[in-house]
Amino acid sequence: MKKIGKCTKSYHSDTRLIATGRSPAENDGFVNPPVIHASTVIFESTDQLYSGKAKYFYGRRGTPTTNALTDALTDLEGASGTVLVPSGLAACSLALLAAAKSGDHVLITDSVYQPTRNFAELVLAPMGVEVDYYDPLIGGEIHTLFKDNTTAVFTESPGSQTFEMQDIPAIAKAAHEKDILVLLDNTWASPLYFDSLANGVDMTIQAGTKYIVGHSDVMLGTISASERAWPRLDEVHGAMGYHVGPDDVYLALRGLRTMSVRLKQHQQNAMEIVKWLLERPEVDRVLYPPLESDPGHQIWKRDFTGACGLFGVVLKPCQKEQVFAMIDALDLFGLGYSWGGFESLITYVDPRGYRTATEWTEPGQLIRLHIGLEDPADLKADLEKGFAALALQK
Repeated sequence: MKKIGKCTKSYHSDTRLIATGRSPAENDGFVNPPVIHASTVIFESTDQLYSGKAKYFYGRRGTPTTNALTDALTDLEGASGTVLVPSGLAACSLALLAAAKSGDHVLITDSVYQPTRNFAELVLAPMGVEVDYYDPLIGGEIHTLFKDNTTAVFTESPGSQTFEMQDIPAIAKAAHEKDILVLLDNTWASPLYFDSLANGVDMTIQAGTKYIVGHSDVMLGTISASERAWPRLDEVHGAMGYHVGPDDVYLALRGLRTMSVRLKQHQQNAMEIVKWLLERPEVDRVLYPPLESDPGHQIWKRDFTGACGLFGVVLKPCQKEQVFAMIDALDLFGLGYSWGGFESLITYVDPRGYRTATEWTEPGQLIRLHIGLEDPADLKADLEKGFAALALQK
């Protein structure tokens, strides 16, 4: 029986998603790896247990099910290793914990996912880690913010609410000259559309909840690390006792196989909606890096090979109550957190409430849309209804 190898670098990305992280030859011919529910592993002898050579020794530290997913992601990311955690926020938190200790200094982009900022303020700062926020557009000039005790730069490109594109290669070059680690929340692009490690990132993070799983039914976070960062990440992950259940891992593996076709459709639908929104009288501008008019378009075009379905919309000046009326009038756009699933979502966003290194000065209200896999014509009709409600609320 033909065996599918663990390394699939010789294949194109669509093929890699299908081939990686599975071996029918090792599983009696079954296409998918088995779902193993396990805590205790039984050993045949003391020599087997205490030699340190056992592949598996306790369910929390890995099973054939979890290893299938970590092997796949390690392959896709070109990494030295990958760990799984119960959520995207847990992935951001663990990466920071692996990169900093008491007395260290970390830099975090001012456009960061707000719960990551909350973790930094509620956990890192009280444990003695100095945290500063920086302008996401700083690029290579970030070296001006380095201190003798700086150990990590946390990036997110684009920002998940305001969609600034960061110059990751320039930041990484400056950081590595000072032996500083670069962390990236790469959920928006995934490894399909941005090759993090090839662009200098040391730990690349995904909220697997989003596009890996793709069906709004699993919480998952992943961190893949370079050779330099992997030993410490693996060590801290084990010490923290993180584990993801086998059923969730199975659903993530299943989602991984179709991630490419879903992302292509999300991008296609999003671009159609974006172009339609640009013609609307209620819209001031759309925050979506693939647009040539977007301030981050040149970086996106240089470094990225695609986009997802998430973007921001700055409305013409209106009241928050009008925006709420618009949202409440929608049927197909769900009002809820997260994104990356098959369904379209909308949220109201106000960056003015948490920025510290930069100011959000847009006069119009900001909403964030995730465009799902529905027919764009139906989504446009739904948004038409919302805009009508916005106008009536004046």
